[in-house]
Amino acid sequence: MKKLIFNQVGKPENVLSIEETTIPQPQAGDVLVRVKASPINPSDVAFVEGGYGIRPQLPSGAGFEGAGIIEAVGEGVNLPLGAKVSFTSIGAWSEYVTVPAKSLMLLPDTMPLEIGAQVFVNPITAWAMLYESGLRKDDYLLLTAGGSTFAQLVVQMAAKKGVKTICTVRRNDQIQQLRELGAWEVINTEEVNLAKKVRELTEKKGVNYCFDAVGGEIASQAIQCLAYKGTLLVYGMLSLKEMQVHNGLMIFKNLSVRGFWLTTWLQEASKEVRKEATNDIISMLNQGELKVKVDKTYELDQFKEALLHAQGEGRTGKILLKI
Repeated sequence: MKKLIFNQVGKPENVLSIEETTIPQPQAGDVLVRVKASPINPSDVAFVEGGYGIRPQLPSGAGFEGAGIIEAVGEGVNLPLGAKVSFTSIGAWSEYVTVPAKSLMLLPDTMPLEIGAQVFVNPITAWAMLYESGLRKDDYLLLTAGGSTFAQLVVQMAAKKGVKTICTVRRNDQIQQLRELGAWEVINTEEVNLAKKVRELTEKKGVNYCFDAVGGEIASQAIQCLAYKGTLLVYGMLSLKEMQVHNGLMIFKNLSVRGFWLTTWLQEASKEVRKEATNDIISMLNQGELKVKVDKTYELDQFKEALLHAQGEGRTGKILLKI
């Protein structure tokens, strides 16, 4: 079988290579999945570059999530062969993976695997962050990197709750798409002062929460947009730059800045909450209430081209490896 691996950290397009290896056999409690599709997420890139919360044990596989078909099961596993599943596992960019059965989500037969491959990282993170925020109808939520797949998912979920989302973008061609998904307002930060515009939109109240993926200058501006006792929830650092925090603003507005990492949330959330999250997401995706877009698919042999596309600008959806 073919598998993408790397022996040193660095730019994925430079350090990843295809290795021919034997198909693994599932041990007790494991499932062998024939991988059909796997997305390229920022976390996948950060992992290969050595900048993620989990450090690779070299040589290492790459890719954190995907979807496929159950080929075989280990002892103690009662799952049907041929079933569609979504999974999370280091090494998803491979023709086959063995995954603990508890890390699988059974997918409806009607769900395309291109959608099923995107169930885990972005949708569950979006669901979990909204759940943790406790935002309610008519509350304001600011989303930096508003054109990202993650932000688009948050917009759709928030709209169902009546939460007013304000998205930041850097290109006007993203505005209409976000409004169609349910965004309350979209701000091009290349053309408009973010803090000033948010004050106008919220009648000087500010936003209750901001989900920040960018860091740097945009995050610094986002802090200024927060309402009294507002919270900046940081889940990424696309700019690779630290944000500036104004101490007086933090003190007198009683603001909070904290991080969010899905791995930790899954470890700490109750079994009931995790089940509610996965059931909600699979149901919404299968019924078309939650939409995920695929910009382009690439074969595994085209991984370098796929990675460069995924890290570039101007995408309208996720880049998938079709395996």
